Amino acid sequence: MAVRRPDVRRGGPRGRRRAAGLVLAALLTASACTAAPEETRTSLTAGEITAVLDGRATAVLARDPAGYLDALAPDAEKLRAVQRTELANLADVPLKSWTYEVKDIGERDGDWATAEVELRYRIKGYDTAPVATRRTLELMRDGGRWYITADRPAKGSSGQLWQQGDVEVVEGAHSIVLGVGRTEEELRRIADTVDLAVPAVSDAWPRPWNRRVVVLVPDSVEDMARLLGSPEASYRGIAAVTTGEVGGGTGKRPAIADRVIVNPQAYATLGSFGQRIVLTHETTHVATRTSTSTATPVWLSEGFADWAAYRGEDRPADVVAPELTTAVRAGETPAGLPADRDFGFDGDPVKLARAYEGGWLACALIAEKWGKEKLIAFYAAVGAHQGREGAVEQAMDAVLGTTPEEFTADWRDYLGTRLG
Repeated sequence: MAVRRPDVRRGGPRGRRRAAGLVLAALLTASACTAAPEETRTSLTAGEITAVLDGRATAVLARDPAGYLDALAPDAEKLRAVQRTELANLADVPLKSWTYEVKDIGERDGDWATAEVELRYRIKGYDTAPVATRRTLELMRDGGRWYITADRPAKGSSGQLWQQGDVEVVEGAHSIVLGVGRTEEELRRIADTVDLAVPAVSDAWPRPWNRRVVVLVPDSVEDMARLLGSPEASYRGIAAVTTGEVGGGTGKRPAIADRVIVNPQAYATLGSFGQRIVLTHETTHVATRTSTSTATPVWLSEGFADWAAYRGEDRPADVVAPELTTAVRAGETPAGLPADRDFGFDGDPVKLARAYEGGWLACALIAEKWGKEKLIAFYAAVGAHQGREGAVEQAMDAVLGTTPEEFTADWRDYLGTRLG
């Protein structure tokens, strides 16, 4: 998931009152000149914020609490205590990089100001690109330098795992699992399951990808929702989700740092089979991210992930797709492929299940009728299209030699054959 923000445009310089007489104009000009040092003294520049934050970033990587807290106002005791704890919570996380970029300087009032900055960080050995999150800072000037007095997620941004407690770290052969409030044994089992998923996904998606997966396991579904910046009700029955940004359809984007986030309560209700399916599905999203774009319909991205997860399992289709089976046997075969809106977590759970099952069987149909290679080529062709309009139509024509209307008819017949 990604939150895209509009550009923040600042207004032009402040207008000055024009004088009618030469003497008055001269006096105003002189006044403006003498006021310039005061304006410079109390204003805040991006360079000054960057200087403060560069030292802070260096301190994070050096595990230097004194250096990290040096940017905070000396009398901001509560903030200093909170951020000292947050830095300690990060102690076991293998960080490769930690940087800040000033995005906007907001309100200024003498020695007080606000700014929006972007924190970017990478986990060593796993992230090929940074994770980015925006923070809103409040600052004050004291004794010739600026200090941070408040640090919180920017509007629309989510929280971070280390803000929820001490981060336990478990590494696998292809995975790193970061958890808060979870036992080491539980995190180890998740790492082992992801390690099984990675080669299965690589077989389903043989194109290049990092083959490294970062998993976050918060203490509760409420904490999961905070990491996602969404209402917790949306995730109560969801065992895991994958976060990441999709691009505009060029097919040439650099890899994006994804996070698989596990809902510990829902995940724990699954047996080993269900847990393996869930984490293989989410790992597929990580693998296919650079070929997934805004042109990719959800039925294709979710259907392909389910196809990759189930393809090595010996389970009948009516067992894998029970809700769609009920509909087909009742004479209620869907008229068309699932729409993006059918995949909303906060809607009807039966409708949601049918959407996932329909996407899975659409991809299974392509793999069975045209072959695995064609399914992969079709997925990549859709994602490489410039925008949603025409993406599926052109890819079906170029890769599968069919039309959406013909494919939908084939899919409806396939549902009847597999589920009837």
